[in-house]
Amino acid sequence: MRLRPCGRRARGVLLGLALAVSGVPAAAAETADPAVDAPPAAIDTRSGLAIYASFREGLADPSCPAGASKRWQAHFAKAPEQLAASPDESLALFGYVVDAVRAAHLPTEYALIPFVESGYRADARSPSGPAGLWQMIKLTARNHEIPIRAGYDGRLSPVDSTQAAVRYLKTLHGMFAGDWRLAAMAYNAGEYRVLGALRRSGQQARDVDLEKLQGVPRVTRAYVSKLQALTCVMLEAGEARAWQAAMADPVPRLQAVELPDDVTRVREWAARHEQDAATLRRLNPVYEGGRIARPDGRPARLLAAAPALPGTADAATPPGAAGGSH
Repeated sequence: MRLRPCGRRARGVLLGLALAVSGVPAAAAETADPAVDAPPAAIDTRSGLAIYASFREGLADPSCPAGASKRWQAHFAKAPEQLAASPDESLALFGYVVDAVRAAHLPTEYALIPFVESGYRADARSPSGPAGLWQMIKLTARNHEIPIRAGYDGRLSPVDSTQAAVRYLKTLHGMFAGDWRLAAMAYNAGEYRVLGALRRSGQQARDVDLEKLQGVPRVTRAYVSKLQALTCVMLEAGEARAWQAAMADPVPRLQAVELPDDVTRVREWAARHEQDAATLRRLNPVYEGGRIARPDGRPARLLAAAPALPGTADAATPPGAAGGSH
């Protein structure tokens, strides 16, 4: 979204607030003083460091596990760089998912799932059938009330797919006694397979030993290893001053907006609200070519930058980020 320059003092205030929230030493502010742009008044923003702080504070396991896979850490090593390099898209999407996960009072390990599934690409398609940010197959999508019809595949809507995925993860989280690892396994392999593995192993979810869990496919065990490795990569990035500096820029806070009936193309809504049409099309690949297709019986929704509330400035901490959601 369009940004305009601000003064050095304003940049220092923004960076200082973000570093304080993220737990970065104050001395880092002296070496991490990039040319940060200030957002236009019409757009609600926060720094990338504030998004990271919210993610970190919401982790169920806030440190890198001792046995975390080095292989998967190497595989996902570029994930933090991807976020910093694409603030209006990958990082804004990550912030949107972190917000949704925290609003559901779930641990933010779940916000890493789209890295594993799609590389945080809303338009991702697999030759085997899954599609979208959360890589759902059509049957799963329909079972979770994601609309799919000719001209509209809700799996390619970050709004539809994230709403359904978080709702499903909340169900799984409760089903498996709040153990995010079991819930992630169930997201990958299905809840009945994980329930069966617990039963065969004579274990209960509340005190499970994953190493002794019987009948779990190797790919499903690897799913947890990938998420743990991603957590390690993100935590390591958070200690790097160069990454801190790159993440200090303002990032649009995304929200779902309902489109009026007279809007037929993304560019029309973008022009009315002074947002970049190309960015909106990339964030909303469900609208192929920017043409608005409406799901049966539901309003069309667009993921876009949220408008700033009157009298507000850049928020260093998102709502609800004061405490962990374990």
